[in-house]
Amino acid sequence: MNEDWEERTAAAWATFDTYEEERAADFRAVIDALVAELPADSPLGPFEQACAWDSTGHSDRAVPLYRAALARGLSGYKGRRAKIQLSSSLRNIGQADEGVKLLTPELVALSDELDDAVRACLALCLADLGREREGLALVIGALAPHLPRYQRSMANYARLLVEPEESGS
Repeated sequence: MNEDWEERTAAAWATFDTYEEERAADFRAVIDALVAELPADSPLGPFEQACAWDSTGHSDRAVPLYRAALARGLSGYKGRRAKIQLSSSLRNIGQADEGVKLLTPELVALSDELDDAVRACLALCLADLGREREGLALVIGALAPHLPRYQRSMANYARLLVEPEESGS
């Protein structure tokens, strides 16, 4: 899509916090109007609509739209965002196992600024499945590089949370 559309969409999102909860439909209408400008098969349309439904508390309505965006070929940075947000929405509707399946491959994907978001969302999905130690290991591993000290210790602690204990014999 052209740069003007992207700028207007970013400007619409910049106003999101000005919409009170009871005006959520008004915000979604703004996004729908922008989406109406796109070609019918554009993956950006369902992605932006999914974001709008998700951001206004309707994960159930967002899930099929994120799936449609990815099925239409949404890739790159926005594709990765869609996977993170879809996983979060799946978790919210009780399908954390699908979120884990979707995000696990992202742990070895090309690194970018979304790496920590991948780990945080995956950790939440794992926690919902009773796999809290794995989730905690991901979160501590993501946090460690940002610490002013103790990076090596924290990275080791994260690893030890999920490594099988060595027998003392």
